[in-house]
Amino acid sequence: MRILWVKMGGLWPPTAGGRIRSLETLSCLSRRHEVTVLTTHGPDGDPDGLVRRLPSCRRIISIPFVAPRVGSAPFAQALARSWLSPLPVDLWKWRLDAVRTQAQALMDEGLVDVCVADFLVSVPNIPRSSHVPLVLFEHNIEYVIWRRLAELERQPWKRALLEIEWRKMRRYERASCATADLTVAVSEDDRQRLEALAPSARSVAIPTGVDTEYFKPRHSPEIPRRLVFTGSMDWYPNEDAILYFTEAILPTIRAEIPDVSVVVVGRQPSPQLRAAAEQAGIVVTGTVDDVRPYVDGAAVYIVPLRAGGGTRLKIFEALAMGKAVVSTTVGAEGLALTPGRDVLIADEPEAFARSVTALLREPARRHALGRAGRLLVEKRYSWEHVTEDFEACCQAALVDGGRPLRSGDVIPRAVPIQPNL
Repeated sequence: MRILWVKMGGLWPPTAGGRIRSLETLSCLSRRHEVTVLTTHGPDGDPDGLVRRLPSCRRIISIPFVAPRVGSAPFAQALARSWLSPLPVDLWKWRLDAVRTQAQALMDEGLVDVCVADFLVSVPNIPRSSHVPLVLFEHNIEYVIWRRLAELERQPWKRALLEIEWRKMRRYERASCATADLTVAVSEDDRQRLEALAPSARSVAIPTGVDTEYFKPRHSPEIPRRLVFTGSMDWYPNEDAILYFTEAILPTIRAEIPDVSVVVVGRQPSPQLRAAAEQAGIVVTGTVDDVRPYVDGAAVYIVPLRAGGGTRLKIFEALAMGKAVVSTTVGAEGLALTPGRDVLIADEPEAFARSVTALLREPARRHALGRAGRLLVEKRYSWEHVTEDFEACCQAALVDGGRPLRSGDVIPRAVPIQPNL
């Protein structure tokens, strides 16, 4: 197959879960198919690094672009303009004519059999073609994220704006799923949400994977009473998680274990987060080259998410490294984990704090959780296995030519196909 993969916001360096999922999928696909990657990069991006990371791709086209950041004058302008559009501002700000023009040219030249829209944000930049099926790769159910953020917002005027935005996102997401030839969700929970959102949409669930060779136990000594969180801190659900943990959970833990330490690892933490962390005595690293030493040194890995969607690669990475994980239900949403065996789940602040303190005090229990998690990801979640399912989806979209999904339809398992070189 000749696959065009469109991803707004860049792919390299792999500083976010979505980038990692896409890179691992692309790496496997490009070894068996002719893959063209069409993406963007900002000042912190590295298009040459992306080429080195994906040497089997036929083409990698990366266009310089920076979307306006929240709070900036360009963002305010984008917000005002989006009000006259069916697009919510989070999609409006990522529209880029250069990407759409390049995608159109590749399709017109007959170089594309299947197009993959990586995240919903890519859809406005992909011209619809009668002869090129579209696979929408939904890492998250986007409107659910925005709805949850609206529910958490305390300031009335911000909440009112978020209410408008999540409803616009829902309308656009429904239409995009309904018109795509196939929509790929990252969990069965998400697929069911998509089915409820757009009953006519053709959808399938493919689980998240993890590189079990890269993320593996190093067996170095833990740092006593060390908690760690990893994630892109410029993604608001992650920032909200740490602010919530700092305000509502950490004081209870420190009342029981005064010398507990917390490290937050992830790119572009906001001034608000840095200030709150400094006041609470939390270490915030910013961007790091390798998260593994931080995870490896932790006694407990925490995921206090209250918003978000899709599945969290961070949990699988921590489990692959043999770490005990305490998460909220939202944090572990969509992952086939058994609470109490693979992970501890706690939603109320007091319950979350109790789970953390119990693991800090019971090394045998937390090590048993870590071993169970490692065994789980080894057996079920290698990237090669996951990508075979994604390959099958692309083949099904191509063979069926956009035929709508009927009740009981089955997406076939993939078989290797040689690239069209």
